[in-house]
Amino acid sequence: MGVTVKASLGKTKYYTEVVAGENKIITDEPLDKGGQNKGFNPFEILATSLASCTAATLRMYIERKEWDVEKINVEVDLENFPLTKRAVFKRDISFEGTNLDDEQLKRLHTIADACPIHKILTNDIEILTKFS
Repeated sequence: MGVTVKASLGKTKYYTEVVAGENKIITDEPLDKGGQNKGFNPFEILATSLASCTAATLRMYIERKEWDVEKINVEVDLENFPLTKRAVFKRDISFEGTNLDDEQLKRLHTIADACPIHKILTNDIEILTKFS
């Protein structure tokens, strides 16, 4: 599956409009980094991708199994260690309005790890850049 996004940054420090198809989001940097904190920063967007993909993947599976789960909560904490070239994603998943047994939770853990963003982040990544 291919995805194209376009980010445009004018003269307003770090205020970036990002467009994908008909959808648009704003990214920015926090005040302490010189931005205006008007949108998610790039690290938050990366963590958001994992959190939202995990939740959607789990919801699809839960619906297919016809399990009664009122709400899925996914919290992702991202720590970046540039000196060691390491990033750590801590993902905490909880469910509301249900009593899932240990076997169901074990299966849902496997499903969470099968989310497409999780797979991308744990595979080899190559970034090809050109200037036009």
